[in-house]
Amino acid sequence: MAIEIERKFLVTGKPWLAARYPVKHIVQAYLSDDKARTVRIRIADTEAFITVKGETRGASRLEFEYPIPLVDAEQLIQLCKGPIIDKHRYLIDVAGFTWEVDEFHRDNAGLVVAEIELPDETSDFQKPAWLGEEVTHDPRYYNSNLARCAFTSW
Repeated sequence: MAIEIERKFLVTGKPWLAARYPVKHIVQAYLSDDKARTVRIRIADTEAFITVKGETRGASRLEFEYPIPLVDAEQLIQLCKGPIIDKHRYLIDVAGFTWEVDEFHRDNAGLVVAEIELPDETSDFQKPAWLGEEVTHDPRYYNSNLARCAFTSW
């Protein structure tokens, strides 16, 4: 059983412009999305995955992710509900943790969110200067909700 423990923050500025950080282009959409479970199809550059996530409790939830053939992912995305999430993900290492900084495009243009995965909910971590407000518990910032109600429509 896999448990994802994640904290999410808004980002101020563009920290990835100061240096060359690894970046991936991600396109994802949702086959199923309700309070109890989310089923996501993701294409990250040339790799594809299907992910099933359980209900969020605090900053934790069950998560199961499996690679799938790229051609299958492309066809599954056509079956998905709602708009497609399109973003660039920058990986920025800070004090022993990797921050995933997502710069959104299309209907979510202008939104930049940083996520950190932790070993447990009480883990201490260094907050980089470019972190803004914490939005871990604000469901508007869940990618699955951004696919239903885009940031530009708020």
